Amino acid sequence: MKIRKTLLASLLLAVAGIANASTPEELIRPIQEQWAEIKYKQPEKQQAESYNKLAVQARKIVESNPAVAETLIWEGIVLSSEAGAKGGLGALGLAKDAKQRLDEALKINDKALSGSAYTSLATLYAKVPGWPIGFGDKERAEEFFKKSLAINPHGIDPNFFYGEYLADRDRVAEARTYLEAALKAPPRPGRELADSGRRQEAQALLTKLNKEAK
Repeated sequence: MKIRKTLLASLLLAVAGIANASTPEELIRPIQEQWAEIKYKQPEKQQAESYNKLAVQARKIVESNPAVAETLIWEGIVLSSEAGAKGGLGALGLAKDAKQRLDEALKINDKALSGSAYTSLATLYAKVPGWPIGFGDKERAEEFFKKSLAINPHGIDPNFFYGEYLADRDRVAEARTYLEAALKAPPRPGRELADSGRRQEAQALLTKLNKEAK
């Protein structure tokens, strides 16, 4: 309960500060920070509800800044995260909404946030069921992962998610290469919690792959 009250208070403070934000980075910072708090500090059973509340705040920022690719990307990330936390066929609508936001961001600036729209779209294509249930497409996923890595070859997120994709496809040697690159990725100022959590995920998957290979 205390965590949820703290999250709500932080959201209210973040929204109050958005009016004074002048750059894309300032606009998205409150969303980034709260996303990391939910992802890496909240119990999994609470995350779907928290992402839902965060998505409402992200939508308000987008509506006030409709031509800013960075805000659309983060709305897409939050919706994707909510879909993942919710799970099942009920998450498909959220995944479709996330895809729409990310597609819109690409039309505005495909290099925004170091190509993050490509990374997030690739992950959606990789994890969402394919036709006729959903829009999942493994070949499209790989295409978009390569585009994201062309823009941000040393980034922690594109390397981790491509490594995860390769591991799921039993391309273990390739997966290790990208997971190790994720662990060596340069730190992102202001994203310490997200970086720490992602490195733990990359290390856990790498350890799992190494154990399975023995």
